[in-house]
Amino acid sequence: MSISNSPFEVNGRRYHPPAKPVVVICIDGCADEYLSTSIAHGKMPHVAQMAKVGYRGFVRGALPSFTNVNNSAIVTGMPPSVTGICGNFFLNPDTGEEVMMNSPEFLRCETILTSAAKAGRKVAFITAKEKLRTVLGDGLVELGGIAFSSEKVDEASLATHGVDHAEQIIGKARPEIYSGDASVYVLEAGVALMEQGRADFLYLSLTDYMQHKFAPDEPESLEFYAALDQQIGRMLELGAVVAATADHGMNAKNKADGSPNVIYVESLLKQHFGNDIKVICPITDPYVVHHGALGSLVMVHLTEPHSAQHIQQFLLQQDGITEVYDRATSARKLELAPDRIGDLTVLCGRDFVLGRTPEDHDLSVLNGGLRSHGGRYEEMVPLLVSEPLNATYRSKAQADPRNFDVFDFACNGSA
Repeated sequence: MSISNSPFEVNGRRYHPPAKPVVVICIDGCADEYLSTSIAHGKMPHVAQMAKVGYRGFVRGALPSFTNVNNSAIVTGMPPSVTGICGNFFLNPDTGEEVMMNSPEFLRCETILTSAAKAGRKVAFITAKEKLRTVLGDGLVELGGIAFSSEKVDEASLATHGVDHAEQIIGKARPEIYSGDASVYVLEAGVALMEQGRADFLYLSLTDYMQHKFAPDEPESLEFYAALDQQIGRMLELGAVVAATADHGMNAKNKADGSPNVIYVESLLKQHFGNDIKVICPITDPYVVHHGALGSLVMVHLTEPHSAQHIQQFLLQQDGITEVYDRATSARKLELAPDRIGDLTVLCGRDFVLGRTPEDHDLSVLNGGLRSHGGRYEEMVPLLVSEPLNATYRSKAQADPRNFDVFDFACNGSA
């Protein structure tokens, strides 16, 4: 069966997909050292060959380096200033409520997935986390696409997900979300849909449970990446153009004694400046076992915004805090939507995390210490493309490519 290679345009960017399957993978939490270590141990032969034949390098993700922010950027090709998704969680200025950004109403632009479907591609969006399907899968099923999560694969139906009995696609029951299996399942399902002729343009987004729990050289990590490599090999055998990146990296955030290295920003500020201050942790999501809602970037909301400069200077004097920007500077330098962020945006060092108050974070769920993300030190992530790059994209790769250019590289970058 022939595959459409009709070009399409979305958000001011034009895509020319080849007449072969296109697979873009977001390996959630994949700092480059996970790939390097696994390749060095012989666990990723297909990815090693893919990098040799095609391209492997670094790209800069979007800040905050969180899941919703970067997946939204990847599937639209746009930064958070355009998508409007500036965190997993935010203070809604319209209602004053603290809410999850897990509804399509928060996304401010069209996705590459719906545009590809309109251009005649058989599109599948499979994610480990249900929260991403609800934000980014909107409108795809109505265009004949498929969208489901491994977290709730057993709830998929033709009317709402584009497929009935999704567990039968690969013949496996729903995996546990707090596992590596939740990610492997996504890749297995993508392969099966290609084999069955049901999808030829896929976005497969994994979960970072394994990266939160294990360093790159631990046996659990090595076996997990070996399992990912096996499925990537199957995609390459099917003739797909495969491109992979990550939404963010991952770093250990612990003191010498192994306890989480936390700065409780709201407690600190209320102690010095009174109670008219609210801190939002945009990493907050339903998956508390991953990170306990502790990340490396927080938003500070002030009842009296005129005090922002004084508080900014105070925060910059604190050990572990590396960057503090006012709203206008955050919008400009961090590419954020000004109405979706705080009066101040605060980032911390590589081995720190920022929290709200001790009472707002349950550290008991963090068995074995804390690995997390969200700041500058998790911003650089890998980019892999299975095809050699043409001259234009070789040049682009040497400039300041972004993780949300991955569909551009996959569709337009082949030599």
